Amino acid sequence: GPAELAGGPDARRTPSPAFSVAVLPIGPAGAGCLLAAGEHPGGFGTDDRSCLELIAHTIAVPVPAAAQDTGELPEDAFSLSMDTGRIAVGAAILRLFGIGREGFDGRVETLLGRTVPEDLPALMSVVEADHMSIGDRELEFRILRAAGPPAWLRLRGRLLPGGEGRPARLVGTVADASTLRSDVTDVARVQRLAASLATAGTVKDVGRAVVAALRAPLHADRIALAELENDRLVVTVLDPPEPEAWPEVWRSEWRTEWPDAPVRAMPTLAAALRGGRARIWPAGSALEPALGEVGPGGLAVLPLPAGGRMAGACLIGWDRPHDFAPDERALLTACAALTGQALLRAHAFDAEHELVGMLQRTLLPRRLPRLPGAVAVARYLPTTAGLEVGGDWYDVIPLADSHVAFVIGDVQGHNAGAATLMGQMRTALRAYAAEGHPPDVVVAHANRLLLDMETDLFATCAYLDVDMESGTAWCVRAGHLQPVLRHPDGTTEILATEGGPPLGVLTQAEFPITPLRLRPGTVVALTTDGLVESSDTDLDAGMDRLARELAAADPAHLGLVADALLTGAHRGDDVALLLMRYDGMAVRPLRETWTVWRVPEAVRHARRFTRRTLRAWELPQHMVDAALLVVSELVTNALVHTGGPVRLDMSLVGRRLRLAVADSSPRSPVQPTSIGWEATGGRGILLVEAVSAAWGTIPVSGGKQVWADLVADG
Repeated sequence: GPAELAGGPDARRTPSPAFSVAVLPIGPAGAGCLLAAGEHPGGFGTDDRSCLELIAHTIAVPVPAAAQDTGELPEDAFSLSMDTGRIAVGAAILRLFGIGREGFDGRVETLLGRTVPEDLPALMSVVEADHMSIGDRELEFRILRAAGPPAWLRLRGRLLPGGEGRPARLVGTVADASTLRSDVTDVARVQRLAASLATAGTVKDVGRAVVAALRAPLHADRIALAELENDRLVVTVLDPPEPEAWPEVWRSEWRTEWPDAPVRAMPTLAAALRGGRARIWPAGSALEPALGEVGPGGLAVLPLPAGGRMAGACLIGWDRPHDFAPDERALLTACAALTGQALLRAHAFDAEHELVGMLQRTLLPRRLPRLPGAVAVARYLPTTAGLEVGGDWYDVIPLADSHVAFVIGDVQGHNAGAATLMGQMRTALRAYAAEGHPPDVVVAHANRLLLDMETDLFATCAYLDVDMESGTAWCVRAGHLQPVLRHPDGTTEILATEGGPPLGVLTQAEFPITPLRLRPGTVVALTTDGLVESSDTDLDAGMDRLARELAAADPAHLGLVADALLTGAHRGDDVALLLMRYDGMAVRPLRETWTVWRVPEAVRHARRFTRRTLRAWELPQHMVDAALLVVSELVTNALVHTGGPVRLDMSLVGRRLRLAVADSSPRSPVQPTSIGWEATGGRGILLVEAVSAAWGTIPVSGGKQVWADLVADG
């Protein structure tokens, strides 16, 4: 005991003049103290004091013995039964919560109801037994007060075991956190900064988190976050952002958005970066103007280490003289380490996000085609949550005979694999549609392709084939959302179309067709679930909202309608939106078809049909003569070089006549480079090219179609 120590041989030994002793209180008043002794000439320095204060600050005070039973509790103690949720609390705790003894019902929920909602998860992790293990607990949390800002409290407790080793009781103390630390050394502030930085996806997100965590609590006038790139400091975040709030030398070097400067232009800052430790300069310190004007009342420079190198620096400045508390350096050092690591992660995030985003942008249409009798607009918004982008896509595919296919889909997953598969599915659907297959066959082919790829991913899809001449449409859905129609009178309708399973799920899947009739002025909206579904909005409510907003929109400006529909969209998932307004064709094409039989007079019959049709269409004689030559050559080539059926199609749109011959061979006709004067063949394609305005080949289901366009004069 003390008497034995006093009588010991070393008790009378005279201490060295360099010997120093430090005594620091721990916990609430009377809880105990921390004693430190050692050889420190001139006493403990600032760094040593900061270290000791931080140690004393984090020492867990033993729970009072009186709190471990059901007897009378000290004023600052509590005892919580984990089975019943009943809690016994001391009078001091009730005063902190602003509850009178007579008004407390003994339920832990009553105290939790006074807690700031953002801090409830941390508290619940302590009081929910399913997530606990035996041992000590310590955390800081905030409670709401009748007036003024929330108050910070500190809980220190111990879980006591019951039967089967499960926690039976939580006992401990609750104290006003402001009595245990000064306002600027808030450990919880570092915890909150760490939580914010953990979710920061970009460099700007990191900067915003640092400003929110440090500027207001430290009462700083300005904060700058700069990255070190090739021995230059590139400022990425300034708060406040106005140039007038920063030194004159900074304004003179202002770039397009933020300033940058070589490190050697600021020797003091360069020395701080080389040292790798937080540096503090009080008011009146001799600094170069580029730094001195940042904080005339005090300046803190925080080097930001990351991955074995210096990522940058954070500058914090005060206009009025600022007294740096002893433990402020420890706080700033901890924040600097967190910020440096966050910057490293943010750069990796930005690089990968840009790579995947570029991949997806190259896989989506650069622009939508001009359509006969309709206007289409599309929008795509990548998700803002997390790193990866998803597999949402859209497409508009012009087809033969004034048909247009509108496609929207969503591949499962949010990664580069989903984006790549999206591009493959878009290409496949476009190829199958261009071959002339019906909508259900197009989707069925895409389903079989995805199954054969064995990717373990599935995709949803909506495919709408619209005949622009008549307004007739056919819709096929593969696990995707229903289209939403806005009728010309302003009413909206969520189409109750039949649908099949998602692509890549079932081998023998069926995809039923739903016919539609579009009147001029009808708007069709195709979208993915990111626009209408989120964690707080179910799918039906989201579809109803989309229908209401579409009804209130002005369809005359379809681009503005698309932008309005995306306003306020939850960005937890990527969003694709495709809008089409059907206007109807002002001039409908004239069409005729002739099946060419394989008989000796087949070419003559085709010419006779062509002459009769073009005269009925009242085309000039020279155009009829050119058309007869083209039909003779194309039909002859099909009969001579292919087998199977041959079909002749003619269409007239305005002054342009198209002649097309379809056959069963996939091989395109070869245009000869040269023909000898004695050759008996090979001149057909040369003649077609000579008399037509344009010609080409289109792959179709079961073969190809060779076409040629003639344009009337005038």
